[in-house]
Amino acid sequence: MPAVQEIATILGINLGICIASFVILWAIGCALKDVTFVDAWWALGLAFMAVTTFFQADGADARMQLLLALACVWGLRLGLYILWRWRSHGPDRRYVKMLSRAQETKGWSFPVASWRLVFMFQAPILWVVSMPVQLGQLSATPAAIGTLGWIGAGLVVFGILFESLADFQLVRFKANKANEGKVLDAGLWRYTRHPNYFGDLCVWFGLWAIAAETGLIGVASIVGPLLLLLMFVKYSGGPSYEKRLTYQRPGYAEYIARTSSLIPWPPKKAAPEVV
Repeated sequence: MPAVQEIATILGINLGICIASFVILWAIGCALKDVTFVDAWWALGLAFMAVTTFFQADGADARMQLLLALACVWGLRLGLYILWRWRSHGPDRRYVKMLSRAQETKGWSFPVASWRLVFMFQAPILWVVSMPVQLGQLSATPAAIGTLGWIGAGLVVFGILFESLADFQLVRFKANKANEGKVLDAGLWRYTRHPNYFGDLCVWFGLWAIAAETGLIGVASIVGPLLLLLMFVKYSGGPSYEKRLTYQRPGYAEYIARTSSLIPWPPKKAAPEVV
């Protein structure tokens, strides 16, 4: 197990890089008067934490390379997809509404509102979520990847493929103008309302499994996937827009009633009408 000082140094440097990256992104957002692109950094930044750790740590080569490769494949795929979506569809209405409301009700300028509501807390959150690809690279033992590690790698690959297919199905659905205002309830979206989030969780719990083989320090990195799960379930993602869609999109309340929120599961059958 690496020395406490070495662990603290690497984690401290990564936290500083995290904070610096979000300060730079905040400045770009202020110049553009748009912060939507920050969502892409969530994927790219998590992968970047794997890269910065790789060049600092002295762990087992095979595990470091596996964590780096899987994190980068996931991060680049998702990050570039979100950037493409931003450039194709423009600013996210949720961010526009949130920042406009803060400017109107609190009198904040755009820089103040965007920093306090979007960027300020994201650096430490990203740093914590990425713990598996940080702590998982620090130990030189065991040198070889074991059964748990390969199971974790398989889960990561499954998660990448799962959310990639979900994103493809959503893009294809929205590209058809006949579907405007309708609810996507086919393909993976028939079994879970958030197949992309489920895929992300598979990726990060899989990366944790790879890290966990290194012992206590790797096991402790479970805080990252657990925080990600908490964010998906309670704060970001679903809760932030499902309530709005229930009122704005016909049939969405029925979709919620019959479809699993996160874990894929066969849809519930509609209750028979009482005559």
